[in-house]
This record gives sequence, C-alpha cells and structure tokens, in this order.
Amino acid sequence: MAVWKIKEQGEKYDPELEKKYHPLVLRLLAQRGLASLADVESFFNSGYGDLQNPLEISGMEKAVERIILARDKKEKIAIFGDYDADGVTASAILFEVLTELGAADVISYIPDRQLEGYGMNEDAVDYLQKENVELIITVDCGITNIKEVGKANNFGIDVIVTDHHHIPKNIPDALAVINPNLEDSDFKCKNLAGVGVAFALARGLYQKINPEKSEQLKWMLDLAAIGTVADCVPLLGENRTLVKYGLIVLSKTKRAGLKEMFSVGRIEISEDNIPDARKVAFQIAPRINASGRMDHASHAYKMIIEKDTVKARELALEVESKNQERQKVTVEIVREVQILANNSFRDEKFIFAANPHWPVGVLGLVAGKIADEFRKPTIILQEQEKENVFVGSLRSVPEVDIMKILNECSEFLTKFGGHSQAAGVAVARENMEKFYEAFSAGVTRKMEGVDSTSSVDIDAEVSASDINWDLVNDLKKMEPFGVGNEEPVFSAKNMIVVESRVVGNGSKHLKLSLRAEGSPKVFDAIGFSMGEKFSDLASGDIIDAVFNLQEDEWNGNKKMQLKLIDLKKANG
Repeated sequence: MAVWKIKEQGEKYDPELEKKYHPLVLRLLAQRGLASLADVESFFNSGYGDLQNPLEISGMEKAVERIILARDKKEKIAIFGDYDADGVTASAILFEVLTELGAADVISYIPDRQLEGYGMNEDAVDYLQKENVELIITVDCGITNIKEVGKANNFGIDVIVTDHHHIPKNIPDALAVINPNLEDSDFKCKNLAGVGVAFALARGLYQKINPEKSEQLKWMLDLAAIGTVADCVPLLGENRTLVKYGLIVLSKTKRAGLKEMFSVGRIEISEDNIPDARKVAFQIAPRINASGRMDHASHAYKMIIEKDTVKARELALEVESKNQERQKVTVEIVREVQILANNSFRDEKFIFAANPHWPVGVLGLVAGKIADEFRKPTIILQEQEKENVFVGSLRSVPEVDIMKILNECSEFLTKFGGHSQAAGVAVARENMEKFYEAFSAGVTRKMEGVDSTSSVDIDAEVSASDINWDLVNDLKKMEPFGVGNEEPVFSAKNMIVVESRVVGNGSKHLKLSLRAEGSPKVFDAIGFSMGEKFSDLASGDIIDAVFNLQEDEWNGNKKMQLKLIDLKKANG
C-alpha cells in the first residue's frame, strides 16, 4: 500500500492576500514558491500582454535581423525541427509565421526518428545544401550539434539555433543561439518548451516586421499550448500564460487538421467545451507524437498546417491509425520489460533492457511506465546490430537527475541529451559495458538512503467544513494544472460512507456518498478503476480518503465532487 505523505506548509504567505483568496489556496501557492503579494497576483492575473519582450532576449535581435535579410533577398530557409509534439508544433508555428511575413521559400525538415535520430545530422546538412538552403533555423534541437553546425558554416549556410535543452560544455558556432538555459540568455522564464522559444522568435519577428498585425499571433497559441503541455515543462510563469490562453484558442481553433483529429479521435473540444491541460496531455499530444514514434512526424506536421478539409481528414485518419498501433506495441513491450524487471532487477537500483526488435519511437513511453511502476531510473534501448550501436531513452525518478549522471558518463556515449527526468542516448557496442558500469555507479550513489516506497503526496489535510464553493472556485482559478502546478491533492479523515456502489462497464468504478461525523453535508465521490479493490465497502464504514476536489456539471447542474486517488478504512 502506498504511503501517504503530507507536504510541508511552505513559506508564510502575505496576509493581505486573505482579503481576496481562500487561505487554503494561498497555502497551496506558497508550497509552489508563490507567497508574496506580487507573485500571487502575477500567477492569477498575468495575461498575454505580460509576456516578456522577445527583443530583450540574448541572440534574438541578431536572429531576427538575419531572417529579415533572408526574406528580403528571397533566400531559401529551412526549419530543422524535432519529431515530437513540441518540435512539430514549433516547426509549424515558424513555418506559418515566416510564410505570412513574406519569406518566399521556406521548407521544414523533420528527421526520421529511426534512421536519423534526434537533432541535426551531417547527411541532413548535405541534403539541405543540395537544396540550396542558405539559412537553417533549428527548433527544439541544435544545442549539441557542434559538428553539424560547423559543416553548415563550411557550406556557407548560416544557422540560428533555438532550443531549450540542457547546455553542454561546448555549444555550436551558430550565427545566433537562443536558449533559456544559457547563463546570459536574459529569458525571465528559464524553462520554456521548444515551442515557447519558437513562439518568442515569432513574436520578435512580428514586432520588427509587422507590429500592427502582431495580435494575430494569438491564433497560434493553440500550438504553443499543445507543445508546452506535451513537453512536461512547469506550468508557471510564461508557460502558464501560453497554456492558459492557448487552451481557449484550441477550443475555437481554425485549423482543419486539428478539427479533423478531434472528430476522428472522438475528442470533445469546442467553444462550449474548453479542454484542460490533461486532455492535451493524454489525448492530443500522444496522437501527434505517434506519427514520429511509429513512422514519420511529417504526417502530424502536414495535418497541422493543412488547410484543405478533405486532405486534413485523410491525414487525421492516418495519425489516428499510428496512435492505435503505438498503443498496442507499447503495451506488448511494457509487459516484456515488467517480467525482466521482476526477475533480474528486483535488487538493482535501476532497470535496463535492450532488444533489436523494439521500435525506437516507443522506448521513452515504455521507460516512463516502467520507472513509474518500479520507482527506479530506467533505460530502454534498441540494439541496432548493423550499426553496432544502442539507441534509446531514459526516464528517472524525482530523486535522480539523469542528465548529471549522463554528463559523468559522457566519454562512453556517442550522443545524448535531455532533461533531469527524461533523456535519450546512443552508445557504441564496444562502450556499452563501461557505460552500464558508470551509470550504475552514478545511480547507486544518488539512490543511497532514498526511500523508493510508492507514496501519495498530499498538499493539505482538510475537514468537511473546509470544503465549500469558495474553495472550489478559487481552485479553478489555479488552472491549468500540470507539471509544476499539479492539481491539488487533499486528504480527509473519518468520512462516513452513506452509500457505496460500483458503476461503469464491468463495474470498474467506485461511487460513494460520504459524510463527515457531526456534519449534515454529504459529498459525492468517484474512484475511477477502484471498484474491484474496494467492492466490500458498505454503508456505515468509516474511511480516510485522498482526493482532488472538482466541480462536476451534468445537464446544467453543478455540484462538488471528490475524485478519489486512494482510501483506507479507518475502522479496521
């Protein structure tokens, strides 16, 4: 059974704030590092107009001037993207912006995940040179591509790098490098996704070229929201603003491709049904990612920029098919790795698996599921026998920064990059044993003394009297929820079960009516996929519950609902 852990209070918030906001919500914000009057007001009230002036950012002026020169001279421009949802949306934004601002010849190049791997590669630079490209703009990649940028420079091709990944010891000799993680970047928001950096460049271009029409960029916030949520960056600061307003734009998107994807995938999004970040994370982003995982990301990219409804429908059907294939393959590989983990890695500090038949595109998903289930850093690789190399993905647990460990092992790696919790690597066969030993030593050192027991983190314990519409309404103001601004988790003790039943297909879900002792208030509670585990609950039982507090609306009627995360009987 998971251990319940209540988070510490956090720093004391400014008491002036209690005049406007529920004290429990202020406690939640203080736990997120937002306790001052200015920080809290900024969190709740920042708008699109509060985004940082992009021309203040290091490298931006130089990049914008070079792009304007390319437009004026009618040079061929290539956008070099990445094959995930962040890279695809970033590529689409820059393609559309450059085209709308008068660039005569713009192409997008997204590498094949299986054949080319992540980032720029020398064959791609050769191809772009033969295509007479004179300017390359990278999105969501490029910060590690020293050799490839050098090759482009030798061809007389200028390169602008826009990226958001970890800064290596040495960076490419590009015309301009725009990355929030550079020490002198001047970005106020240091953890933008790749699409956030691309959107800043787009705003910089409009500001210089066509400022009177810069407001129309708001229609691209749908893509900014998708890429930001998909890349799991913290939804605070500018990321929160991009997603908050992007979700509204997504509900009224003009994009034929996205509309057809909603239709084909039966995703309920409309002006009357504004999506939350969770819907983007679990229904939209996986479909866009599936193209790059199972085939080529160009299918999703073309779907996003397609204006013809009939063609958009065809592309959406293709994307949907790839997503279904991705789901099936992922389940099969996870099952294989679960067996291996239980048999061979039970006493190890991390989990390692490799197979020549596993598609590279799903290895990150598999690693993520295994790391979550076993609470251990996980490496899942494809063995490419012809090339004598292993390529794949790593996922970690909060206690272990895998990028730090990979930096320590860098002498054994052909290629690597990523974040503290997710990364990709390529390892030559002859270095695999040394890499394994070095990585193992690094993880063992980091995991020493760490309790990896499964736990449920609780933001605050509440009583029945705390749960009211004032609290629910202020919680809604905290949306969108996601990484760094997770949906608050509460616990309540000694709740009396008034009624218990199982509902849904196969009686999968638990439906409860709960009342606190001495209180007449009855709360509805739903526990998805908890029906079988708690089928013996009966009226009169007393439970402790962990839950999210949400507003539930049905046929125009609103009520408070506890969305159960875990529970246990308090009387036995």
